[in-house]
Amino acid sequence: MTDQREHVFLVDGSGFIFRAYHALPPMTAPDGTPTNAVFGFTKMLMKLVEDTEADFVAVIFDRARKTFRNDIYPEYKAHRPPAPDDLIPQFELVRKATEALNVPAIDMDGFEADDLIATYARQARERGAEVTIVSSDKDLMQLVDDSVVLFDAMKNREIGPEQVMEKFGVAPDKVIDVQALAGDSSDNVPGVAGIGV
Repeated sequence: MTDQREHVFLVDGSGFIFRAYHALPPMTAPDGTPTNAVFGFTKMLMKLVEDTEADFVAVIFDRARKTFRNDIYPEYKAHRPPAPDDLIPQFELVRKATEALNVPAIDMDGFEADDLIATYARQARERGAEVTIVSSDKDLMQLVDDSVVLFDAMKNREIGPEQVMEKFGVAPDKVIDVQALAGDSSDNVPGVAGIGV
């Protein structure tokens, strides 16, 4: 008899919400509450749960825009527009839908979903589990190793160490160095002049 490793799935909830919102036309409940993101998110989460053999699934959310990074660098993500008005009331509904599916919905003041995903991935890996991070966020590629993979659900593509090496030209644990040098325009983080990826 062989022991199988526990398989943990950590879902980037914010990524799922925005993908669902932008993928579907406006939809509303009978009372006029917007629901397109809730509908799309719930369908994606249900499909993920049904299609995988995960021992544990959790959805990790961003709670607020301001994190400890804003204390260090006030311009962090300062260029991003606020969420669309018709998306704002859907955030809490998405959380309730997640919990209704008996999937933990996790967030924490002062931290981004990425921070929590990284922490849970490390803890699961240290317990000997395999980890699949469900996200298309390139920032999470630094977490990839022999026990942790990234899964882009929209492209149905798994990203392991080899794919990270192809994209960045370095091993996953060096991605953070590349990003520090090159900067990250999506987060409004400047890099060293003349260096790009």
